[in-house]
Amino acid sequence: MGTKFLQWILTFCMVYSVTGEGCSLIIKPSRVVVGFGESVSVTCEAARPVRVLGWESAISAAHTQQDLSVQWKVDSLIDWIEEPICYGVFFTAPRQCEEKLNLVLYKTPDSVSIRPVNHTGPMVEGKEYQLLCEVQNIAPVQYLTLRWYRGQTEVYNHSFSDLTSSSPVQVSSILLITPTKDENGAQYRCVAELELGPEGPKPPPSVTSEPLNASVYFPPVFISPEPEVLELIGGDEMTLNCTATGNPAPVYSWQSPHPIQESTDNEAVLTSSSLIPGTYTCTASNTLEKKSKQFIVKAKTKGV
Repeated sequence: MGTKFLQWILTFCMVYSVTGEGCSLIIKPSRVVVGFGESVSVTCEAARPVRVLGWESAISAAHTQQDLSVQWKVDSLIDWIEEPICYGVFFTAPRQCEEKLNLVLYKTPDSVSIRPVNHTGPMVEGKEYQLLCEVQNIAPVQYLTLRWYRGQTEVYNHSFSDLTSSSPVQVSSILLITPTKDENGAQYRCVAELELGPEGPKPPPSVTSEPLNASVYFPPVFISPEPEVLELIGGDEMTLNCTATGNPAPVYSWQSPHPIQESTDNEAVLTSSSLIPGTYTCTASNTLEKKSKQFIVKAKTKGV
């Protein structure tokens, strides 16, 4: 009874394989993602009696006779080999059957770096610049995405899915930027991320560059740029505030209708009790530009 049952099972598997699976070889798991230097073990099973079952591989080849399973195992995978093939020679099949293992051997990059292209020193507001991200020795490149960040915000990503290489390569990506004054001091980073699919590690392996600190030169900008009209009450102290932001830091100069007793050398704020009616002009300047602001002082009698 047991022998008949076994024969029925083998007949069923043989019929199923011919009409459905064809080769009757099953690789478990069918897709393997392995980090460089890690161990790997994969089993190939025959769904019906087999004369010879084995693995063809540049390393750790194996075979067995009449067993229904054979293992391909490597303790430390460091060779960029072709995908191993499981083969089977069946009693009833005229040809050898083969199934290829979907093997992904990945390696995180040796380094990820970021730098400006053809430029040194601070950038100037409103001009276009290129930032270059270079990735050394990463594999497989077709699973790589380079993500560009300004601060914590992703501003661009570059996929390499159109390339194919199983061994480590060097790649790069360029980010075009036109910085504003608000980006002075911002940090740019480049992250190399390997998106290896559902069989890969979670979160995806990634390596981040050292940050690039952006220094952006911009002309002086007054906190309050409009002309100011002030009423002067004789004897009272008056303050004229000409503060501006800028990079490099602005230097200041004053023009007044008469000499000012207090020193105004490179002072953004003028505080005096000896001002007279008239127009006072403050100039804030740096290496990019000069900007001026006027303070119109009018006389006013106390109590009026």
